[in-house]
Parts: sequence; C-alpha cells; structure tokens
Amino acid sequence: MLKVVYPDTRPSIKTDSGKELIFCIIRKKWLQITPEEWVRQNFLLYLIEVLGYSRSLIAVEKKIRVGELEKRFDIVVYNQQTMPFIVIECKEMNVALSAETLSQVLRYNIKLDAACLVVTNGSFSHAFVKKDGVFYEVKELPVP
Repeated sequence: MLKVVYPDTRPSIKTDSGKELIFCIIRKKWLQITPEEWVRQNFLLYLIEVLGYSRSLIAVEKKIRVGELEKRFDIVVYNQQTMPFIVIECKEMNVALSAETLSQVLRYNIKLDAACLVVTNGSFSHAFVKKDGVFYEVKELPVP
C-alpha cells in the first residue's frame, strides 16, 4: 500500500448561494464539493506540497478517448518532457478500492502510457510502477 502523509494545508472551501464549494488549485476555479472532489483536492495538495511536483505539470479531469468512448481522467502528472508520468484515479472515501478501480486506471493508461498508476480513496492508496512492461506495487511515489 502507498503511504500518503497529507500536508497540514487543507483545500479552500466556501459557501455560495447555499452550495458548498471547493477551490481546485490546478484548474483555479471553485467547484461544487463532492466526496470524490474532496479526495482529489487533498491528493493534489499531497503531490504538490509533500512530494514537490510542479503544478504546471499536473492536469485534472481532462477528456481522453478510450476506444470508442470519451472518458475523463482524474489526475495526470506529466514529466519534464510533458509525457504522462503518473495517472491517478480518485474515488470517494466510502468506495473500496477494487480490481474494478484498477481496471479503470489501466484502461485510461492504454491511451496515456504512463509509467506509474495510482488508485486512491483518500484513506487508502495503491501505486504501481512499470518495469520491463509489467506493473509492480510500490510503497512510495517517485519524487520529481
């Protein structure tokens, strides 16, 4: 299992017209807060503040084509050559991580071809790094 130590910083939250909103530090806009968005924003803070990944190399909720289907990935971290490096699939905290969750990120990776995959529900996270064409579970994400 991936050991994630979240920073003390918490996502910015506000209420507007009776709706609770959370600020996305990558998209630079307020979004309606959902359990999955809460996990996504906290994981982004972990990537940036704890691991030191550059905000400019992170994309959130971008469309990709997987076969005939149009999908959206949660988070992709790019390397310095702007090639996908880590694909991260976020689930809300009460969703158990399963083979189905891993299959989802693997399907996205057919298109993205990243060297590292992560599935997280905020409480539990698993990371896999590709070596010689095979993914192996790791306990730490590579630091940029």
